[in-house]
Amino acid sequence: MSWYVLDEEKFHHCCQLLLQQSEQLRDGWIWEVVQGSKEGYLKKTALRLVTLDSKAAQKQERSGSDSEPHTSCHSSVKPHGQEGEQPDCIRDEVDDEDAGICTVTESSSQVLQFEYHILYSCSYGSPVLYFRAFTLEGRSLSLEEVWSSVHPNFRLRLQNSPLNTITQQEHPLLGQPFFVLHPCKTEEFMRPVLQAAQDQHRPVNYVLSWLSVVGPVVGLDVPLKYSTVVHPAASLSSTEPD
Repeated sequence: MSWYVLDEEKFHHCCQLLLQQSEQLRDGWIWEVVQGSKEGYLKKTALRLVTLDSKAAQKQERSGSDSEPHTSCHSSVKPHGQEGEQPDCIRDEVDDEDAGICTVTESSSQVLQFEYHILYSCSYGSPVLYFRAFTLEGRSLSLEEVWSSVHPNFRLRLQNSPLNTITQQEHPLLGQPFFVLHPCKTEEFMRPVLQAAQDQHRPVNYVLSWLSVVGPVVGLDVPLKYSTVVHPAASLSSTEPD
């Protein structure tokens, strides 16, 4: 197996290092054990002020519990240039050629509660970020609303990379519907990170480095202070080949 692929033992080691740093920084990460088993995952909850497409929110409120759950981003979002009618979250976007980004019209800001989980995927040999979001009244966000909350720059990149995108599926440990960032590209973007660390003979936490890349896509920022708070147990041996 490639040393760029994380095994489960090293995943847990990296998680423990991240938890120790999080405790020092009071960043809110905890290790949640699944009741009745030895399995667990990293968990963090946070309140975020998010700008949502008002049409997506109104559509979700009207449909209520009768709406069919989305199972893939392709059920509500199509890449630019694809034939067929575009959904509201794309139609409401207008390109700003000067700024090089797109903006969302008819939007509103509100405080939402996000819950983030980091699990290990045996299939991909990598961490996977699961998350869900609620209004303060307790209503779960739809996939369309989650897409509208993603920063326009990230959204365009994801829409043009359908294999590296946001989908909705069952949480493998909880059996509940969660959103997830597809992990198929993880080894591809982590390879240069780990190679640079090896070349420079410096320690690197695979999970923390990975999270700093994928987290901001869904509003989960990793404080820069993590780079200065290094636990003495951290070493390159956790990322080098056995």
